[in-house]
Amino acid sequence: MGEKKIISVLVTGGEASAGAPLGPAIGPLGVNVLQVVNEINKVTADFKGMKVPVKVEVDQETKKFTVSVGTPTTSALLVKEAAIPKGSGKPNTELVGNVSFEKILGIAKIKINDSYAKSIKSSVKEVVGSCVSMGVKVEETDPRQFMVQIEEGKWDKAITDYEAKT
Repeated sequence: MGEKKIISVLVTGGEASAGAPLGPAIGPLGVNVLQVVNEINKVTADFKGMKVPVKVEVDQETKKFTVSVGTPTTSALLVKEAAIPKGSGKPNTELVGNVSFEKILGIAKIKINDSYAKSIKSSVKEVVGSCVSMGVKVEETDPRQFMVQIEEGKWDKAITDYEAKT
C-alpha cells in the first residue's frame, strides 16, 4: 500500500463535477477524475440538491480510491424537509417554512452520530435550535415556543415512542 492522500470536499448531492473543488484537488494525484466524480454522484444520489461532506481517499501508488460520504448539514436537511429554497433572512420576524415533529425526529436520528447529544431528546433540541436560526416552524409553531414545549416535556412521549419504533 502506498501513501494515502485524503481530499475532503463539500459537494451538492448527485451533482459533483470535474471542475473545482474536485478536479484541481484530484487531478494531480493521477486518478481518473471522471471515475471519482461518477462514484461521488452515485453515493450522494439520495442527497440530491443538498450540500454533503465527502472524503476521497487515494492510494498514490496504486491509484485506487475510495469515497465516503458524511451526512448533510442540519440546515440542508431542514431545507429539504420544509421544501423551502433556504432559511429565512430574518428568522426572528419572518418564518419561512414548517416541518412536522416526525421530520425533526428523523433529522435528529440522522445527526445524533455527528453531534455531542447524548440522547435523542438532546439531538431534537439541537435540530429545533437550527429551526430557530433558520426561521422554520415546527408543527406550525414558532420554533422558540416549540423549544419551550420540549423543555416542559410535552413531546417526551412522542420521542419515547419514536425510539421504540426505530
